[in-house]
Amino acid sequence: MIPVPVLQSLGGALPIVAVILLLLAVVMVYQMVEIVNAYEKRALTVFGEYRKLLEPGINFVPPFVSKTYAFDMRTQTLDVPRQEAITRDNSPVTADAVVYIKVMDAKKAFLEVDNYKKAVSNLAQTTLRAVLGDMELDDTLNKRQEINAKIRKELDEPTDEWGIRVESVEVREVNPSKDVQQAMEQQTSAERKRRAMILEAQGERRSAIEQAQGEKQSDIVRAQGKKQSQILEAQGDAISTVLRAKSAESMGERAIIDKGMETLENIGQGESTTFVMPQELTSLVGRYGKHLSGSDVNDMAKINGESELDSLDFDAETRELIGLDDIEEILGQIDQEAEVDVEEMEQEAQAIKEGKDATNIRDPDEVIEEMDSEMDPSGSPVGGPGGDGSGGASASTDGEREPETETE
Repeated sequence: MIPVPVLQSLGGALPIVAVILLLLAVVMVYQMVEIVNAYEKRALTVFGEYRKLLEPGINFVPPFVSKTYAFDMRTQTLDVPRQEAITRDNSPVTADAVVYIKVMDAKKAFLEVDNYKKAVSNLAQTTLRAVLGDMELDDTLNKRQEINAKIRKELDEPTDEWGIRVESVEVREVNPSKDVQQAMEQQTSAERKRRAMILEAQGERRSAIEQAQGEKQSDIVRAQGKKQSQILEAQGDAISTVLRAKSAESMGERAIIDKGMETLENIGQGESTTFVMPQELTSLVGRYGKHLSGSDVNDMAKINGESELDSLDFDAETRELIGLDDIEEILGQIDQEAEVDVEEMEQEAQAIKEGKDATNIRDPDEVIEEMDSEMDPSGSPVGGPGGDGSGGASASTDGEREPETETE
């Protein structure tokens, strides 16, 4: 039989054992149940041996001898620390980037690489330095997409073996050294001043051409007007001279007729009744009668529908001599030569004011490229001053000598 003291001691220990067994049961259940989130997978190892991947939900695993490793299956962001690199043209730059990755095979990410995030970050750093070192400084500043594509291509092959996919690479900043930045700012400022000077020179050149053309047209109009005035004045003098001559001729004829009439009157006062009159005198009497009556002149004017002044028209020889038939043709030629399309000139001026007329104003980039193409590797113009036999004459912006008759 069990002694009473022993039974009393066992009775006091039974509650403690029961509590311990309950605690062990709770811990065992806790160790056996593994809850996996919807966005992850977990690798299961038993006694250090890989068994399987636990899918999202409730999973039962061997208690106390198993261990799980979680892998986030969502797209993850890795910051690549700022890196210093030397470009191909020996210019120091600093750059940083962001890499977006996603775990495609958790088993490979667990078995093939230790800490895949750190591995991808270190690989991205070295790749970023290598890519920048293979490029010129200007390319590193301008070709961001090309840098991103090269880094991603370099990361794809090793990360595929780790079960990781690089979805995107974005270079955030590429900064040259302070000295290089100052030099670039000075270069940009000088380039802008150069472009402004070229545009200003072309504008002044165009303005001078337009002004010269306007003065030329004005001189033509004034000269043609003066020529027209002189022609009309000379024509008027010629007509006046002819009219004065005709008037003098008419007055002389009338004086002869009057003298003849006086002679006939004297003859009629004589005592003789028989007169011998020459034929010219008969004609003179007829002309006198016509002169007194004016019937022939008036009848002719009425028949032709002309006035007495219009009856004094010049004959063909006189008209040809003074050029009456050619005056209209000459004046028409003068008007045609001096004609100015004012509306067209106003439209051209308005287009130039608005900057739409770029016929003679060239793009500064084209001018700069042509000027650069004319520079030899040493930076001096090809052939040097006067080297082309022109005595160092200045060249126009289109690579040819400025025409001397540009503004005539």
